[in-house]
Amino acid sequence: MSAWIVANIAPIMFLGLIVFLLLGFPVSFALAALGLSFGLIGIHFGLLNEALFQALPERIFGIMSNDTLLAVPFFTFMGLILERSGMAEDLLDTIGQLFGPIRGGLAYAVVFVGALLAATTGVVAASVISMGLISLPIMLRYGYDRRLATGVIAASGTLAQIIPPSLVLIVLADQLGRSVGDMYAGAIFPGLVLTALYAAYVLGATILYPNAAPALPPEARPLRGWKLMGRVLFVLIPPLALIFLVLGTIFIGVATPTEGGAMGATGALVLALINRRLTWSLLRQAMNSTAKLTTFVVFILVGSTVFSLTFRGVNGDLWIEHLLTSLPGGQVGFLIVVNVLTFFLAFFLDFFELAFIIVPLLGPVAEKLGVDLIWFGVLLGVNMQTSFMHPPFGYALFYLRSVAPDREYVDKITRKMTAPITTGQIYWGAVPFVIIQVIMVAIVILFPRLVTGNLEKLTVDPSKVKIELPVETPEQEQQETAPPNFGPGPAAPEKKSGESSADDLQKQFGGK
Repeated sequence: MSAWIVANIAPIMFLGLIVFLLLGFPVSFALAALGLSFGLIGIHFGLLNEALFQALPERIFGIMSNDTLLAVPFFTFMGLILERSGMAEDLLDTIGQLFGPIRGGLAYAVVFVGALLAATTGVVAASVISMGLISLPIMLRYGYDRRLATGVIAASGTLAQIIPPSLVLIVLADQLGRSVGDMYAGAIFPGLVLTALYAAYVLGATILYPNAAPALPPEARPLRGWKLMGRVLFVLIPPLALIFLVLGTIFIGVATPTEGGAMGATGALVLALINRRLTWSLLRQAMNSTAKLTTFVVFILVGSTVFSLTFRGVNGDLWIEHLLTSLPGGQVGFLIVVNVLTFFLAFFLDFFELAFIIVPLLGPVAEKLGVDLIWFGVLLGVNMQTSFMHPPFGYALFYLRSVAPDREYVDKITRKMTAPITTGQIYWGAVPFVIIQVIMVAIVILFPRLVTGNLEKLTVDPSKVKIELPVETPEQEQQETAPPNFGPGPAAPEKKSGESSADDLQKQFGGK
């Protein structure tokens, strides 16, 4: 029995993690407990040295001193402030009137504003809650299909995961050992393509089912003509300025992602102050929520560090590497298995847990197989986006459920009784967008230049650098062994026949 445990301790440890997660234990504590427990088991069987755990305090200190992770609280704080600054409300109201005359106009507005909020807030919860509170009542008022309305709001809110400044891209870059700026640059085009796919789905739905998303009546569109265009330009200036302040400075190399996050948080405070929404209560709520989310991330990272220390100590990384590199199909087989595994794990785990648990195990294998890690990180980011939309555990669905009407109510404009939105309608509305996200994963795999084409920096793999020394000829070797020449010196007289070298020196220096 002992020999079997020693031979299979890595897969036993991995299986234990799955069991703990399925039982519902907090992820951070499950990771740390398994790491410490199997560490003691490994020491008992002589697989590990007690000195291994002496590296643990230094690793935890390294987490706390990681400058890259400072971007997480900055972008979280920025998103929470913007959620209450009135920017989302102004955008949805104005863009909704711009697209209002066409069928599905409100849905297009939600997709467009969702992309803008993603590029400014980077927080899924803020986007989904804002659009659910503002757009959903208007959609219900004018007869939108409930499944289409809830699905487009939840899906557009999840764009904050793949469009920079996404929090998950920061974590993925840190876990893969790559630049956050490069990860942001690689994710821009996939985020825009996914936005276009959402809009294309709305277009198809309005063509097949015209009554599912009717146009707004004239009385719901008080702004028209040049007055509307002026309002649109005025409303778009603050988010576009904030996008440049955050992402533009990062891409042109003026600021690091952490510095960009700090400027974004400052810009959010300025916008809230201009809109007269900045109060001590708002500031306190935003700071409390930011502290909670940051603590959540750090605790998971500490737990995963304890787990990975023991897992690597018992050669678990080699077991994973052998398991995945021996798959048939090479890179293609590896990518298929990884994406299927990530998709199903997303039913039970959120994106932070996925990033901290599976990415450190998959990254080295991907690099060994020759997979570009920036492309791989963006691919995982698109795949893990489904974790927000999976029924029944998708967080975006929970956020929308919290603000959607769960009982019959009287509409404040039409004064008519409006039926509630059921949980089943939210779940069925999410299914088409999960399929779209899976299609986006396939697009990223089939067209890798969609990610790598936006990376202008020349990357050098140190493992492939070769230093070649020139092969010396015998004449070159003879020249290297000759006495050094320190200068021209006086001209030597012409040597006559029969004179010795001593005579030459005597004449040259005037000796006798």
